[in-house]
Amino acid sequence: MNPRQREYFRKKLESWKEEILRESRETLENLQEESQNHPDMADRASSESDRALELRTRDRQRKLIAKIDAALKRIEDGTYGYCEETGDAIGLARLDARPIATLSLEAQELHERREKVYRDE
Repeated sequence: MNPRQREYFRKKLESWKEEILRESRETLENLQEESQNHPDMADRASSESDRALELRTRDRQRKLIAKIDAALKRIEDGTYGYCEETGDAIGLARLDARPIATLSLEAQELHERREKVYRDE
């Protein structure tokens, strides 16, 4: 991977991380504002269900930030874009679609096939 490509992915990852952090701040603000007392039980249940879904989404995004940080670290140490299992280069199209990818397409497919076999047993 050349320096221009590494810079492209670094900017893409940093932008993605900033977007997630911005959305998280907005969620916190909304949750603080929505601490209203709903007189109707159905409204309260709906509001609590929405809040739980939002919190689960934010938790998933928190884990995603850790993966983004790991990808940024790999860019810095020169291992970004290489499969963790095979050492082969990960295709640019795959990295563009999933910039936090750590496995080549072939290794990922093999991993998913193994996972399916164990799950089916």
